[in-house]
Amino acid sequence: MADIRVLVVGAAGRMGCEVVRAVAKAEDMALVGAVDRNRVGEDAGAVAGISPLSIGITDSLPNAIAASSPDVAVDFTVPASVAANVKAALKAGVPCVVGATGLTEDDLSEIAAVCDEQKTPAFVAPNFAIGAVLMMQFAAQAAPHFEAAEIVELHHASKLDAPSGTALRTANLMRDGAPNLQSPMSNLDQPSRGRAEGPIQIHSVRLPGLVAHQEVIFGGLGQTLTIRHDSTSRESFMPGVLLAIRRVRGLKGLVVGLERLL
Repeated sequence: MADIRVLVVGAAGRMGCEVVRAVAKAEDMALVGAVDRNRVGEDAGAVAGISPLSIGITDSLPNAIAASSPDVAVDFTVPASVAANVKAALKAGVPCVVGATGLTEDDLSEIAAVCDEQKTPAFVAPNFAIGAVLMMQFAAQAAPHFEAAEIVELHHASKLDAPSGTALRTANLMRDGAPNLQSPMSNLDQPSRGRAEGPIQIHSVRLPGLVAHQEVIFGGLGQTLTIRHDSTSRESFMPGVLLAIRRVRGLKGLVVGLERLL
């Protein structure tokens, strides 16, 4: 089978470097392009800490697409640029795998519209770790059996968005299956209580030494239940990213959530 030609957007970032390493190791993939506003002109493999790949980093997504003819673009950039990047790639006919967080519901609606117009698929996941997807599913299963719940998410100090996309999606999944679930006092204006996503309170922690962690705490009569997932290395996201790269071209429109591929 021919190699899947992969373009990585955000190739000099922490997650971008991890994707570059994973794609370089995958027998059915080839890195053909790398985009980032940092480390321009440097070899993407060297920036990722592996052997040079003869792929220089460019700061122009359109030029990279034109030069490399990718089968799939993978975006792990920042909230300020991800939506524009994805729409530009889709308009060029390139299917997208998106792991950058910070996309709003309006962003997703616009991306879905471009997917339909261009007949080009996109896949978005707030979290690519298989364990995190299971954590969200378990939380959704538990939600109808409890009267109250709160979410605590903990991430590295440089994460730009809060609450995390994983926490927001978890809250929505829980609420879909248990519309009466809520956090005590969630309707009060108390900054120390974090942010409410609907009736469910989310608490965000940002500290050095963390990667990506989340716990969902349920409370009921005389009992609590805690469901927790910890990513201690960014390698935990790579099996999900590679799965999405392999599957995205067979999707239709915009698909959200790694559970849709499992």
